[in-house]
Amino acid sequence: MASHRKSRTPGARVAGIRTPALATAALTSVALLSQTADAAPGDDRPSLEEVEKKVGDLYRQAESATEKYNAAKEKTAKQRKQVDTLLDDVAQRTQRLNEARAELGSYAAAQYRTGAGMPDTATFLLAETPQEVFDQRQVLDRMTGRQKAAVDDYVTQQTETMKKRQEATESLRTLTETQGDLKTAKATVQKKLADARELLSELTAEEKARLAAIEKRKQQEAARKAAELARQQAAQEQAEQQEREEAAQQGGGSSEGSGSGSTGSADTPPADSSYAAKAEKALAFARAQIGKPYVWGATGPGSYDCSGLTQAAWKAAGVSLPRTTYDQVNAGTTVPVSQAQPGDLVFFYDDVTHVGLYIGNGMMIHAPKPGTYVREESVYYDGESAIHSIVRPA
Repeated sequence: MASHRKSRTPGARVAGIRTPALATAALTSVALLSQTADAAPGDDRPSLEEVEKKVGDLYRQAESATEKYNAAKEKTAKQRKQVDTLLDDVAQRTQRLNEARAELGSYAAAQYRTGAGMPDTATFLLAETPQEVFDQRQVLDRMTGRQKAAVDDYVTQQTETMKKRQEATESLRTLTETQGDLKTAKATVQKKLADARELLSELTAEEKARLAAIEKRKQQEAARKAAELARQQAAQEQAEQQEREEAAQQGGGSSEGSGSGSTGSADTPPADSSYAAKAEKALAFARAQIGKPYVWGATGPGSYDCSGLTQAAWKAAGVSLPRTTYDQVNAGTTVPVSQAQPGDLVFFYDDVTHVGLYIGNGMMIHAPKPGTYVREESVYYDGESAIHSIVRPA
């Protein structure tokens, strides 16, 4: 009986048992292929978040290059002035050298005319009278002293002139190198900005809208952090005011004594009062610049970069600040963020490539980046970690 039973082929058995697994695998493959096909056009295209980060990095790199450009430009100006001064000095010394040379020439001619170079015997024999010999000796004695002084002056002028010429040559070489640095920094700025513009130009309208929404959320978070800082500062100020009032009350036993105590512990020490007055002038200037465009390397009056704005603002208050963020950060006293006062300089990033002017309540006035304008903004505009330090410049 078993010999009449039709056995199933191995293929049919395998097919019957493995069909679900093979179907699942096939469906998975189709799904993966479908996903790959959908993703293929965008494989080389960065995500919106990556674009945002890349553009931000490029702007910061451009700002870093801008500060290097500012430093090289300032150095070039100083070196050019030094070279001009040295060249003027060399010209004056060359004139004095020529005068000393002419004086030596006149002495040489005088010696030829008087026969000073001849032996004494020949001079005596050729003279018409003994008196003439005596007169010549007197003239030559006086001339010898002047000649020595003239020779000494000539040697001195020659040495000094050569020294100044060498200094001028070295200064010209250094100036040429600095001008090269200036050119390199300028090219770097332009390249970074061009790359950023290119990235932004490749975004679709939908992506630009999404990017704007991301930026809006960042601004809202920055405003929230600024409000939080403002509350902390207000609470701290209130507590300090209360401590001063209590100290004044304990210090005086009568109304007159109390008044005297209040005078002795005014709300702000004289130095702080002076600083507040200067800061107000700086802030008034900065507010008047709101709406003017950011232009890298600009110091006003029609446009500014970040350090150009802070320098101009404090100049209006009678305080001279260096040109670059690298130098401005060392131009005062560092204070905690919680103790920032209006007028303080707020520096950003580890390489100190951006700066703004604190106006209070967690806000500042600054020239942000290319394509923007001078404006008020939260000090947390790029996150809390972006803040490098707060510096009180006066």
